[in-house]
Amino acid sequence: MGAFVYMLRCADSSYYVGSATGDDLTKRMAEHETGAYPGYTMSRRPVTFVWSQHFEKITDAIAVERQIKGWSRAKKEALIGNNWEAIKSLSSRRAGRPRTR
Repeated sequence: MGAFVYMLRCADSSYYVGSATGDDLTKRMAEHETGAYPGYTMSRRPVTFVWSQHFEKITDAIAVERQIKGWSRAKKEALIGNNWEAIKSLSSRRAGRPRTR
C-alpha cells in the first residue's frame, strides 16, 4: 500500500495540500467535500481536486507533501499545469548566487 499527495483548490481560491494512504482517493475527497473532519478545508468548501501523485512509500509522500506546502502559489499552479519549465524557473534563487553555508 502506498500513499497519495494531493492538492485541492478551495472556494476562497487558496490551495490545500494533503496526503492519504491507500490506492484510491475517492473516500478522502468525499471527506473533504462533506466536511467530515474539522480543519482547513471545512470552512472553505466546496473544494475542487486539482492534482495528485501516488508514491509507493508513505515516507516519500510525506516528504513531498511538506515540500509542496512550502511552495509559492505560482509554483503550485505550475505543478497543477504540469509546467516543469515554470517550476524550474520559480525554483532558482532570485539573486542568482549559490547559497553559502
